[in-house]
Parts: sequence; structure tokens; C-alpha cells
Amino acid sequence: MAGRPYVLSETAFHEVRRVAYDVAVLPWGATEAHNLHLPYGTDILETQAIANLAAGHAWQAGARVVALPAVPFGVNTSQLDIPLIINMNPTTLLAVLDDVVMSLETEGIRKLVILNGHGGNDFRWMVRELLPHRDVFIAIVEWWKVLDAGKYFDEPGDHAGEMETSIMLELFPELVLPMDRAGSGAVRVPRMKALREGWAWTPRRWTQVTADTGVGDPRRGSAEKGRRFLDDLVPVIGDFLVELAAANTGDLYADPESFFPDVRKE
Repeated sequence: MAGRPYVLSETAFHEVRRVAYDVAVLPWGATEAHNLHLPYGTDILETQAIANLAAGHAWQAGARVVALPAVPFGVNTSQLDIPLIINMNPTTLLAVLDDVVMSLETEGIRKLVILNGHGGNDFRWMVRELLPHRDVFIAIVEWWKVLDAGKYFDEPGDHAGEMETSIMLELFPELVLPMDRAGSGAVRVPRMKALREGWAWTPRRWTQVTADTGVGDPRRGSAEKGRRFLDDLVPVIGDFLVELAAANTGDLYADPESFFPDVRKE
């Protein structure tokens, strides 16, 4: 069989028509600067790769999962003063997502996982918006939140730091510039106390926060660290896809004692 049947962009209709896919995975990235050493497509490349690997893990376990092509644009409304950052407004994201969901629903695929690779993409309100109108179960996974990154990296960083640099060094080393080209990823902190403490929020104006577009020091990144992280990450996401493929999404909840034997029903 040519290509990987769980990666849609590699698979021909000759094979697709033979498979009744249960779950679709939609990687969603962004096109934006990642410090001085990582490519603008970092969020797209790493999220597509993770989706492909997790779908492959699920496929090997017998689940019929397909990774869709990544959406390359995300919400970057506060970064438009940086050259060639491409913004997609939140309402545009909703329209694109609805079209994807409508397509899957029409074709009989009723389970979708959005694999988010960009912190500016907020899909929760969109899923709530679609819930009454679409007969498709939608879950959101933000891959950088799945594991405790502090167990793998000295200082993971928030954007193009040690974690993302390590992952890109493992997956796409040919696209990473030498570390002597990278910026420090130093970050300025808010002057207002509420913003520093995190209980008040406003979008970060990127060029006011960081001089090199990075948030977090990338210089301790390594392919070995990226490999260890991905080796643990992919099975966790893959096992979720296996469980979702077999799940009755109309009966998702059970009594607590099913999972926590010490919990007693009143």
C-alpha cells in the first residue's frame, strides 16, 4: 500500500474508499516568526508530524483514524507588525472549522479531534457554537499541555524556546539555524500587577514583549530532548484516539466509583 493510509495527504482515493474511518484529526497551526532560528512554519510542521505519528500509533492498534492536512493559519491579531505573519481572525477560524465539520458529517465521520499547535487559537467557544448545529463529536487537544514539559526540558519556554527547538531539531533539523543565530528569548513582564499575576488578561503585543519573537531560551534545546518528549507524547495522544474510535459519544459519562473505587454514592 503506497503511503500511510492514516495520513490523508499521502493516500489515494483507491485506498480511502476501502476504509471506514472512525476519527479524523485536524492539525491546526499558524504562520508566524519563531525567534530568529526556527522557520515560520514551525507550528504547522510539528503539529502535522505529531498528528501523523499519533494517528499511526492508533492505526497500529486497530483504530481507523486519519490525520487531515494541517490548517496553516491561526489567530495572530497582536503580531501584525512583524513581517509576513499571517493572521486569521477568530470568526474566520470558526467558518473554516464549520466547513470541515460539515464535510465530515456529510461523509459519515462523526468524531473529530482538533490538534492545536498555536496558543493564539482558542477553539473552545467555537466548539460550543457548533454543538447545537452539527452531529459531530469534537474534542480539542493542545499537544504541549499533554505532558509535564518540565520533566523533559530545563526551561520549556512559551514560544520557540527549548521545547519547540528540541522538537524541531528532532523532526526537521535541516530547517533549524545554528544556535549562534538564535535570540535569547528574553521576555518583558507587564507593568500592571493584575496582568503579572494572571487573573487579568489582554493579548500580548509581541514586539513589546520580546525583541526576537521568542519567549524562552532555546539554547539548551537538543534533538535528544525532543525525541524523549515525542516518544512519550505520541502514545498518549494515540491511545486517546483509539479510545475515542471505540467510544459511544452519546454515553460518555459514568458514576465516579467506576474509576475511583473509594468514592461512595450517597
